[in-house]
Amino acid sequence: MHPDTHLALHHTRAIELRAQAHAHRLAAQARPPRRELRTRLGWTLVELGLRLASAPAGAKPAPV
Repeated sequence: MHPDTHLALHHTRAIELRAQAHAHRLAAQARPPRRELRTRLGWTLVELGLRLASAPAGAKPAPV
């Protein structure tokens, strides 16, 4: 491949990669953090697991 052609392709690809990185950076900043929701869900699952684990062994479900 001719060096000038190779260099032109390299520059074009570099511009595309920079644009993708910029778009990704903007999208990442626009998203609100979800830590609070994740934390609440995690603790709810822990509480549910503890309730299931501490249920009496002889307990029967109520008849329907």
